[in-house]
Order: sequence, then structure tokens, then C-alpha cells
Amino acid sequence: MLVLVAPGQGAQTPGFLTPWLELPGAADRVAAWSDAIGLDLAHYGTKADADEIRDTAVAQPLLVAAGLLSASALGSRTAFGAVAGHSVGEITAAAYAGVLSDEDALSFVRTRGLAMAEAAGVAETGMAAVLGGDRDVVVAHLEKLGLTAANINGAGQIVAAGTMEQIEALVAEKPEGSTKVVALKVAGAFHTHHMAPAVTTLEKAAQALAPADPALKYVSNKDGHVVATGADVVARLVGQVANPVRWDLCMETFGELGVTGIVELSPGGTLTGLAKRALKGVPSVALKTPDDLEKAAALLAEHAV
Repeated sequence: MLVLVAPGQGAQTPGFLTPWLELPGAADRVAAWSDAIGLDLAHYGTKADADEIRDTAVAQPLLVAAGLLSASALGSRTAFGAVAGHSVGEITAAAYAGVLSDEDALSFVRTRGLAMAEAAGVAETGMAAVLGGDRDVVVAHLEKLGLTAANINGAGQIVAAGTMEQIEALVAEKPEGSTKVVALKVAGAFHTHHMAPAVTTLEKAAQALAPADPALKYVSNKDGHVVATGADVVARLVGQVANPVRWDLCMETFGELGVTGIVELSPGGTLTGLAKRALKGVPSVALKTPDDLEKAAALLAEHAV
């Protein structure tokens, strides 16, 4: 049973979209998406520097566009038994599962990125990755500092979020048993109460959507549950910007579903890295460039039902 996963914000790197635009029809698709959402995706994906694409309003549509391009290059979705996304990657996953059209996914993520960027501008906030340590011990330490465990990723990784003062306190006093605390280059405390204003904006944007029920198992990063209706998927997409991401529970669900292989959409690497530690022995392919499509095709041929 193959699972398709889509990465979240922070996976982007300068120029990562360049090779994908060389695929037949890709440049035209991206140009049409760019016109529709008022953002030059090709420019930001090929020429912009790291600071420019760290901007939440830019990074999020860029990631979904790249995910959709790489998903299209994979071919039929019938090879996969389940799909999931980390944070903004859930929008890519929703489009792949047939819940949203590509166009609606890009429009929704554009609204999401702008709303979250605006919410992040209210106060100076940030995020930091805590590596190692017992999960409960780490979470308790974060709560003591007033931080939120915004991403519980499994495989010994938890991402904390809060004010920059709280992040600095965490860097100075890491949890017992953890090996490292790394401040992340993100623009705000995502998946916390600091993003509440963005939820209100997305609730209004969601009213314009006409979601279909997922065509394959859609695993939600809210709680690792398989979501059966399009309406529930959209409701979770709205709420997740202010709720923690439980990627650890998603991987537990993959195991319960009998996962035999994982493919991570562009810009791949982060989620397959977590899977190698949490789902030992399960083969995976990260789509970093179109050169990886051949490896993905081989995995599909070997493991697809």
C-alpha cells in the first residue's frame, strides 16, 4: 500500500522549481496559476533568493504549485492507497485526493499565505526544532516556557512555536534529554493561537469552495484520522493553521494501513527523512527533481495494488 505525502513550509529552496518547469506543459500551467492568484510563481521558484521565498505569502503557493506539478508527473493516483500533507502540504494532498480542483487549491493557499503573513506581523514570533528527548518531557518543558508544541513530527522531532523571547529561552534551556534546539527560519508561530486571525479569514474563503469527497484515503494531520468527506477535509484545512500538526499520528496511521512504500512530492526530503526513522524498512522516494520520477515509477510498479 503506497502513501503519497506533501511537505510543508520550510522545504523550499532557491531555484527548486526550475527543473519542473521543463516538463511538457508545466510552464503554461504555472503561468495560468500565477495569473489566477496574482503571484509570479515561476519567478519565485527559479530566480528568488532564500529570503524572498521565506515570505509566508510566497512560500505557501509556491509549495502547492510544485507539489501539484510533481503529482501530475507521477501519473494516475490510483496507484496510491492514501495521501497526507504536512501543514500547507495538506492543501496539495486535498487536490490530489480530488477534494479540491488545482485552481481552488491555489486560490485557497494564496489566501492562507496572505492571512498567515498578516497574523505573523502582529507580534514578533518564531519556531524552533527540538531534536531528541522523550515526547512528554519535551512538551511539558515547552508548556513551562509558554511555548506550543506546534509540530509533533515523530522520529524524535518536535517544533516549538511562540514569541521570540520564548524561543530564545528555549535555546538557552533545552529540554532534559534533547540533543539540540535549532531556531527555524520561518516568519511566525504557525499552528498556534497567534494564527487565530487567519482562521477567520479562511472560514470566509472556504464558503466559496465546493469540495468533493476524497477519492482515496485522506489522512489528516490534526489527529492522524482518515477523513471521509470533503466538507470535513475543508473544515480541517481551515482550523489547522491555529492547531498543532500531529505528523507522528499520521505515520502511525500509515503503519496501521499497512504502508509498503512512500513517495514525497516536490520539494521532497523532509517527510521521507522522518519516515526512515519512524517507519523503518519502508522504502521511500523523495521527488526533488524530475530525475527522481524514474525511481518513483519503479517503486509504484513494485508496490502498487
